[in-house]
Amino acid sequence: MKVEISKHSGFCFGVVNAIEIAEKALKNSNGIFSLGDIVHNGAEIERLKELGLTTITREEYFKLNNCQVLIRAHGEPPETYEYAKANNITLIDATCPVVLKLQKRVKKSHMEGIQDNGQVIILGKKGHAEVVGLVGQTGNSAIVIESEEDIETIDFSCPVTIYSQTTYPLDKFKSLSKKIKARADDGVQVTSRDTVCRQVANRVPQLKNFAAKFDLVLFVSGKKSSNGRFLYQECENINPNTKFISTMEELDKNWFANVQSVGICGATSTPQWLMEKVANWISENF
Repeated sequence: MKVEISKHSGFCFGVVNAIEIAEKALKNSNGIFSLGDIVHNGAEIERLKELGLTTITREEYFKLNNCQVLIRAHGEPPETYEYAKANNITLIDATCPVVLKLQKRVKKSHMEGIQDNGQVIILGKKGHAEVVGLVGQTGNSAIVIESEEDIETIDFSCPVTIYSQTTYPLDKFKSLSKKIKARADDGVQVTSRDTVCRQVANRVPQLKNFAAKFDLVLFVSGKKSSNGRFLYQECENINPNTKFISTMEELDKNWFANVQSVGICGATSTPQWLMEKVANWISENF
């Protein structure tokens, strides 16, 4: 049985950075809170939980004081920092540098557009942690566009500046940006800023090529990962015999009947150790 793990899967730089920051901080602490899942992968969250990282919700955060809280790679809106300052909370900021740069750009566009009723548009998933952080840079005035239907919420008589969630599909960003520009009134300025992270976007063609090489593809990802669901669909489109799994318990021996080669890949939130664990299971059983 040929088994291969994709070299273009696993944690992106932002997630690697956040986990390294968390692990370092936990060595010198009796316990730290993480504001939201540090990564959308249950297995990795459990590993870090054993080291002392406790995940909390935003509602729980705004009841805390005198403690340490980790800001994950997705980033946070200004109100999170303001509350920490007022309640003696030490923030361990692991915001991805790419996201942090995007937050600053969004805030600048918002400030510059106030005088002429300019609108900041964020193409992304409504309620996603990164999007919440981006919208927060505009005093919660930015308009989030998730699909073509949401375009109707834009005032096309006013200037528009378009940004995107860093993990937003590149093709979708280009398509929706084009449609927004086409809808604007004559003479109204529409500026499109491509802020899709290429470390994520480039994985699509890489995984397509990878998926085509095997009889069976196992896509390993947490169920909460929107990036995981998107990349899984891309793999399945190329290789219909692609299975989505989040845990070892979901592996089914029946999948391997008449299979000579297996490819293992995952999302930007999938730990390398979990993909290796899947590979070892296959080697031990087939």
